[in-house]
This record gives sequence, C-alpha cells and structure tokens, in this order.
Amino acid sequence: MAAANESGLIDGVRFDVKRMHETWMELFFPRQREAAGSVLGKWKPKTSREKLTYNAWYYLGIPIIAVVYPLVLLGYLLRFQARRLDSAALRLGTVGVFLFLLVLWGGLTALAYAQFSFAGFIAVAAASAVAVLCSLLALGFRFLGGRVTTVVFAYPFAMTAIFLPPSVAALYSPTVADAVFPYSENIAIYILDNYLTFADVNTYLRTRYNLEGIAYAGMWFGIAVPLGWLLGILVTLADLVRPKPRDADED
Repeated sequence: MAAANESGLIDGVRFDVKRMHETWMELFFPRQREAAGSVLGKWKPKTSREKLTYNAWYYLGIPIIAVVYPLVLLGYLLRFQARRLDSAALRLGTVGVFLFLLVLWGGLTALAYAQFSFAGFIAVAAASAVAVLCSLLALGFRFLGGRVTTVVFAYPFAMTAIFLPPSVAALYSPTVADAVFPYSENIAIYILDNYLTFADVNTYLRTRYNLEGIAYAGMWFGIAVPLGWLLGILVTLADLVRPKPRDADED
C-alpha cells in the first residue's frame, strides 16, 4: 500500500513537472503543451537556428521550474483550504455568511460589553466591524468570479480581515495597544531592514512617516494586501499546472 502511494506521488510530480515545462516551452514555441497526441503533433525545430533557440530555452526552463515547483505545491495546499472555505460559503449563501459573521463578532462584542471597560468594548466593536466588512468584501469579490478579480480583490480583503482588526482594536484600547503596537513596531523594523532596502525605500519611509496611531492600521493593511496577492498568485499557479474541472468556468 505504501509503495502504491509512493508511486502515485512520483507520477503526480512527473505530471506536474512535465506540464510546467511544456507550458514554459509554449511561451515561445507552438504546440508544446499536451500536443503529442494531437493531429499535428508537437512542433519540433527544423533549422539549425530553431534547434539552437529551442534547446537553449528547453534547458533554461529546467532550473526555473525547479525553483517554481515548490511554490506550486504550496499553491495546492492553499487551494485546498480556499476551496473548503468556498464550499462552506456556497452552502451558507451570502445571507448565511453575513448572519454567521454577525453572530460570531456580535457575540464577542456583547461579551466585551459585559466583561470589559467601555474602551475595551469600543475596541472590540471596531475590530468586529472591520472584520465583518472585509470578510463580506472578500466573499463578494469571490462570488463575482474571474481569476483576476479573485486575486486582485478577494484574497487581499480576506487577509485584511485577519490582520487589520487587532490594530484597529488597539487604537481604542490601551491594554490592546500595549500588546499589539510593540509587536507591530518590531515587524516594521524587520521589514524595513531586510526587504525595503532597495533604492533607500526604508530611509524614505522612516524620514517621511511616523509609526503611531492610525499608521499601525495602515501598516497592517499594507502587509495584508501584497500577502493576499501572493497567496492568490500561488493558487492561480496551482490551477494552471493542474486545473480542476470547475476552473473551466472561470476566466
């Protein structure tokens, strides 16, 4: 049984790598992807110049695919989780999802009203409003359909629904601020020192902006959006390598 599973895994990897390389070749050469069984067959170079460029492009794709394929595997995992959420959302419907979010975050807000100070209640209420709004926007753009709309809007709003509420709550509660703001500042320093050093972007941001107040919320929104794009691109990459039947209806 273990040998059969291992064989199936190896066959799956071979299928993915072959499909990716054929897609790579088809960027510049016709009839490369799944063309072997077609009437015309796979296009092959004839002249010396065609053979040279064909082979150069062929071997250039090998290290690139070796780097990209782990990202495809991550995309498979993300796609599986995203479609589980999609299935749940479709079963509930838009009204059902709204009621679920309202009960969930409304319950937390009611608990905060009973247990916390007024400032704590306002903090939770503000965070709840942001989470519900961003979740509904993500769901709405996902239901609109289309790969571009999903990647550009749905995934970023979904990430915003996760990352933004704590910083919004911290704006209204000193207790939450003491926990969230120092951690956020450490994250900001790490990003500036390690990822935004090109063209002195980190120096520009440090001299023009102060990380205080609403800027914390802006920082987390700025993290959530590109992270959402990255996740969306990984899922799209997985769809391109190994599409599902339902993808035929998507653009």
